[in-house]
Amino acid sequence: MTPTLTALLCLGEIPQPGSYSKPWLSALPSPVVTSGGNVTLQCGSGQRYDRFVLTKEGGHHLTWTLDSQRHPSGQFQALFPVGPVTPSHRWTFTCYGYFRSHPQVWSGPSDPLELLVSGVSRRPSLLTQQGPVLAPGETLTLQCHSDVTYDRFTLSKEGAQDRPQRPAQQPQAGLSQANFLLGPVSSSHGGRYRCYGGHSLSSEWSAPSDPLDILVSGEEPRECSQGPRLCTALLGSPRR
Repeated sequence: MTPTLTALLCLGEIPQPGSYSKPWLSALPSPVVTSGGNVTLQCGSGQRYDRFVLTKEGGHHLTWTLDSQRHPSGQFQALFPVGPVTPSHRWTFTCYGYFRSHPQVWSGPSDPLELLVSGVSRRPSLLTQQGPVLAPGETLTLQCHSDVTYDRFTLSKEGAQDRPQRPAQQPQAGLSQANFLLGPVSSSHGGRYRCYGGHSLSSEWSAPSDPLDILVSGEEPRECSQGPRLCTALLGSPRR
């Protein structure tokens, strides 16, 4: 019997299905944190929980609890400051919501969130053979490579929480690389990407690659690392 169901039986009532929906968890400004830096974890829900609980998994299991605050969007949330973040162990978090009237009963867990701790080891390179501008429906492959023999690579998109990982391949001695297949491309794939290299026996990642901006035709980018002149050349004259 699960702990949640046990608690409900002790209270003598079982909430209706969906009455304890799981919250979401995100990192502000990003789940990528420089070693020694700080980050704010945002736990929220459309359901009006009175309090939110943040738990850190792994060898150092920790728990924080904060009152819920209503965001102008109508969502309910709590902001948990975390840090300094170091690569000495993994930083994986989950959050829950509960009501003061039933403090023994927590919601289902949020999806886990793992912070990426970036260090100072040599940065890899990120490139695409298709070019930076794609039409909707095309397939995009981003390649992260380095002359450092990394065991794995991860890809980060600015503003996104997901960070896919791939084991490194070694096309020749002293080189390592990994391909990230994205697509069919839609407007959600446009944005700024970076990649990181890591070793299997360490939780620390390299310094980030230089940013790579991917543009989807028909979408106006918020910014271009190549400069406004190239943006105009690629997308045409700016809208008035």
